[in-house]
Amino acid sequence: MTGAAAPEALAEPSQEVRRGWTASLALANGAAWAGWYGPLQILLALQAAQLAPPGVAKESVLAWVTGLGAAVSMVVSPVFGALSDRTTSRFGRRTPWIVAGAGGGAAALVLLGGARSVPAMAVGWCGVQLTLNAAFAALTAAVPDRVPHRQRGAVGGWLGAAQILGVVAGTGLATAGAGVAGGYLACAGCVVLGTLPYVLGHRDPVLPAVRRPARGVGAVLRGLWISPRRHPDLAWAWLTRFLINLGNALALLYLLFYLRDGLHRPDPDGGVLLLTAVNGVTLLGTVVVAGIWSDRAGRRKPFVLAAGVVMTVATGLLALWQTWPGALCAAALLGVGFGVFTSVDLALMTDVLPTAAHRAKDLGLINIANALPQVAAPALAAPLVHQLGGYRVLYGVAAGIGLLGAVLVLRIRSVA
Repeated sequence: MTGAAAPEALAEPSQEVRRGWTASLALANGAAWAGWYGPLQILLALQAAQLAPPGVAKESVLAWVTGLGAAVSMVVSPVFGALSDRTTSRFGRRTPWIVAGAGGGAAALVLLGGARSVPAMAVGWCGVQLTLNAAFAALTAAVPDRVPHRQRGAVGGWLGAAQILGVVAGTGLATAGAGVAGGYLACAGCVVLGTLPYVLGHRDPVLPAVRRPARGVGAVLRGLWISPRRHPDLAWAWLTRFLINLGNALALLYLLFYLRDGLHRPDPDGGVLLLTAVNGVTLLGTVVVAGIWSDRAGRRKPFVLAAGVVMTVATGLLALWQTWPGALCAAALLGVGFGVFTSVDLALMTDVLPTAAHRAKDLGLINIANALPQVAAPALAAPLVHQLGGYRVLYGVAAGIGLLGAVLVLRIRSVA
């Protein structure tokens, strides 16, 4: 509910947030991304190579584990969002879930570092996805909770910058962590330390118990469905995010193996870190500027479309120019495109949310468009690489999927 009669937790925000609030939220977001991408970029691939049983390809182990974890993420994100929307703690709706999720995520990362079999590795990674998604659902909901529409592009830009810095930090911690277990321990510490400034430094509005949405398993489950017919713009925005993220996931999933087996780089781990750094530099050059520019222009769709086209060109380079310089150029272009997409797409998504009472749940459903590609990408990538033509075909398919997602943003009507 919006308007003057709504409590602070449900009111449409009108006062611009301060830099300190944005910085601490960005730091917490970056810490969560470090907890995810240290494993995804380096550690899970190394574990897959170490733990794969005889006769089982390391790529298949990695695909199975990451796909299972992504499936967990896809299911729990809206559920934790719905629980957050119903929380009436004196610490607010979001803070309890941020604390529990970050602490649980750190513990799960440490346990994952001690995995000695593929099943143990899968259980550990699913635990990481379960807990970090609890924190992330609450952190994401803070944007529509506290940020007015006219400022969401800029805040989205800073969160996008934090995302890539978290990816770079996670990759660096994984590489410098003195082995797989040390890498996981370093990522766990980053998750905890990164969330402390936000939870300790900022008050989260309390939801009055009388305004709490209906409780019970049935009410929560019924709320997990949003009709595309009643809310078509949300559906098109979701599909745009899903397809662009799927193209990006296909491009990144086998990056370590592509450098090792396709380009025969002598230090593929270091190559991944360098490509991530190049990507991060160009992303940082566009992500905040694009968000601010989008706010000032009062437009979202042209930025998302342009971003998708640039990312398509970058992925196409990986298909057509399979050299180390080609990989460097692709990483740079992907950074430019993903920087624009990350900041403006978040603003677009928050602009099409149906109701204030279910912000975290709705964003959790939207975040399925981030998690589902992690499930679909391994299922698509393994046969593309092993049976249908190798890395050239993989990256060509990724480019086509991303372009389709970019074009579909034009179907949204309520946002310019």
